[in-house]
Amino acid sequence: MCGIVGYVGDRQALDVVLEGLARLEYRGYDSAGIALVTGDPRATGLTTEKRAGKLAVLAGVLAEQAPPPSTTGIGHTRWATHGAPNDRNAHPHLDCTGRIAVIHNGIIENFSGLRAELQERGHVLVSETDTEVVAHLLEEVLVADGTGTWVDLAESVRRVARRLKGAFTLVVVDADQPDVVVGARRSSPLVVGRGDGENFLASDVTAFIAHTRRAIELGQDQVVELRRDRVQITSFDGSAAVVTEYEVDWDVAAAEKAGYEHFMLKEIAEQPRAVADTLIGRIDARGGLVLDEMRLSDADLREVDKILIVACGTAYHAGLIAKYAIEHWTRIPCEVEIASEFRYRDPILDRQTLVIAISQSGETMDTLMAVRHAREQHAQVLAICNTNGSTIPRESDAVLYTHAGPEIGVAATKTFLTQVVAVYLVALYLAQVRGTKYADEVREVIAELAVLPEKVEKVLETMEPVRELARSLVDARTVLFLGRHVGYPVALEGALKLKELAYMHAEGFPAGELKHGPIALIEEGMPVVVTVPSPRGRGVLHDKMISNIAEVRARGARTIVLAEEGDESVVDLADVLVRVPPTPTLLAPVVTTVPLQVLAYELAVARGFDVDQPRNLAKSVTVE
Repeated sequence: MCGIVGYVGDRQALDVVLEGLARLEYRGYDSAGIALVTGDPRATGLTTEKRAGKLAVLAGVLAEQAPPPSTTGIGHTRWATHGAPNDRNAHPHLDCTGRIAVIHNGIIENFSGLRAELQERGHVLVSETDTEVVAHLLEEVLVADGTGTWVDLAESVRRVARRLKGAFTLVVVDADQPDVVVGARRSSPLVVGRGDGENFLASDVTAFIAHTRRAIELGQDQVVELRRDRVQITSFDGSAAVVTEYEVDWDVAAAEKAGYEHFMLKEIAEQPRAVADTLIGRIDARGGLVLDEMRLSDADLREVDKILIVACGTAYHAGLIAKYAIEHWTRIPCEVEIASEFRYRDPILDRQTLVIAISQSGETMDTLMAVRHAREQHAQVLAICNTNGSTIPRESDAVLYTHAGPEIGVAATKTFLTQVVAVYLVALYLAQVRGTKYADEVREVIAELAVLPEKVEKVLETMEPVRELARSLVDARTVLFLGRHVGYPVALEGALKLKELAYMHAEGFPAGELKHGPIALIEEGMPVVVTVPSPRGRGVLHDKMISNIAEVRARGARTIVLAEEGDESVVDLADVLVRVPPTPTLLAPVVTTVPLQVLAYELAVARGFDVDQPRNLAKSVTVE
């Protein structure tokens, strides 16, 4: 979603803010803007500039008309919610006096009523946004004592924040109160970067990681006052907040392309390491599982009689894979829900229900609201997340971090594989605690998990045929994906990647559903990607899929078959054959997903599209 940067210190604020916004471009945006407190604040006030389009457009304007020096500033990249993506609606927004500048992530749900009130009192609002009302409310609060004396900015923000409904991060500067930046958050991320003689604010640590690794994640309903020599955090009611500083465990190099053409290509290549990092530290001296972040007791987990998984997009596909593992290993009934639908269908939850929330960012608003609904119904909540200190883990009873490192490309790659590995760990841990698998059985699966990084590496070394295949599909109108068992979520993920990146029509189907309608879509030359289950262990799944391949090939489809090494039964049925290392059926998605990621990447590149920032998409969706 939108990106936010704030800075107070001794450097030129414009340079810091633009650099931070550039590091947040991966989040997706349609306009950008900055506000600087320049020179003598009573003489020159604020300098603001904002433009629709990419950050380069704004930077070009600022290069032609350089603003006065400033060491206090804020910046924003906007993804439109209220109002079209144009110059007028871009952030920052000002009050009537031009002294207050506000940037904002999220949605203010009661802005319409507040806007009407402000207009009745004579305020002139020039944009269509919900954000602008905040600037005008602050204008009123700052002179609320009737004397015309401008009061403390942090207190003014606290008063206004208490009036707002919805999810928001606000960052504010005031020309009349230099050397201070104030931020507030409710259900939308905001993190402080602690420096020496300087401090930072951002929606993501990526924005300031080049300058400091010391960070503080703001809690729910908190306000931060940022000065160059101190950081003060309070609750909306003004009471002091308990805060915890932590050290970011990756550096700026992790957020750079490292010689790859695109972030996504780099992140695909990082998957063996990411999977290995997710497994590190999970095994005790006896070979059993130990999950350090599992704050639910064994007694709590033994009482669970139903599991609900909530997630969105790619994370939802990880949840579908989890269902197979959880039910097979634990014998607990498991359902998977699209988070945006979860609370609206009035789900049946109680203390014996375990809700597993999967989110890369930990800020996905649909998933967060599902978590809150589950907590209200007294269900226990376990979060699977990649972002330390984010909202969903903080509001859950337990968390399992995936340790994938920063993922800059909008389309999920390494975060998906690590989510899948994480749900295996949760499923196996539940089986261990509940005694549905013996210790030697747990150790056997752990051993299979331990060799997955090596298998992913092997897949990546053999992707040249997939790249050639992608170039041959550049003019295809539709691609279908088929799978059975855990191969079905893989098919959904493969189709989603083509939609996201190559802007192609693509669909994923359970292969057994072909005869119930989708087979009518098959026509001469249509590419159909089929993930074949291992013939070892569950031969019936394999044999059924072979029949499905024969069905679509007989109707003219171009069959693209993913099968494990040594499976000769597919050779005569495959127009294109992609081999993957032999892997147990339940764990196979970790290796079979990788060729589909490469296929989508190469197709998007061949079609000339921006792989890292697909149109209309954002990395972290922080609105419902």
